[in-house]
Amino acid sequence: MVAEKEFQVKSIARIVLLLVIAGIIYSFSSQTYEEQSLVPMMQKVLPGEPFADVLSQFKVMYWGKEISVETKGYYYFLEFFIRKFAHLLLFGLLAVALFRVYLLWKPDRFFGGILVALIGTGIYAAFDEWHQLQTGGRTPLVNDVFLDLAGGLIALLLYMPFYWWRRIIWRKKNSDKNL
Repeated sequence: MVAEKEFQVKSIARIVLLLVIAGIIYSFSSQTYEEQSLVPMMQKVLPGEPFADVLSQFKVMYWGKEISVETKGYYYFLEFFIRKFAHLLLFGLLAVALFRVYLLWKPDRFFGGILVALIGTGIYAAFDEWHQLQTGGRTPLVNDVFLDLAGGLIALLLYMPFYWWRRIIWRKKNSDKNL
C-alpha cells in the first residue's frame, strides 16, 4: 500500500513537472519580441560592450542570414545566443520530462521512451512555432524546430547515464531485500 501511494505521488509529480515545462514554453511563445527582449537589461548590466572585440570575430549563419556583431549589433548578437540556448534548455527539459512520464506506464521500454520523448518534443516544437505565428512580432522558424529537437536529443543523451545508474542501484537494492 505504501509503495503504491509513493508511486502515485511520483507519477503526479512527473506529470505536473511536464505540464509546468510545457506551460513555460507556451508562456514565452505568447509574448511579443518586445515583451521578452533582453537588450534593455543587457545594456544596463553590460555597459561598454565587454568582449565586443572578441565577439566581433564570430559569425553564424542561421536561416540563411548572417548573425554577427556587425550585422545585428552587440546586444542583439548576445541575445540571439541566449534565446537559442533557451530553446535547447527548455525543449531538453521537455524531452526528459516526456521520457520520465512515458516510463511510468512502460518502465521497461527504454528505447520506446526515447522515441516517444523525441516525437513528442518535435510535435510540441512545431506547435510552438505555429503559436509564435499567431503572436504579433514573432517569426516562426523551421530551424527552431530542429534546434528544439537537438535540445531534446542532447538532454536525453546527458540524462541516460544518470537514469541507468539509478536503475542499477534500484535493482540492486530491491534484489538485496529479496535475499
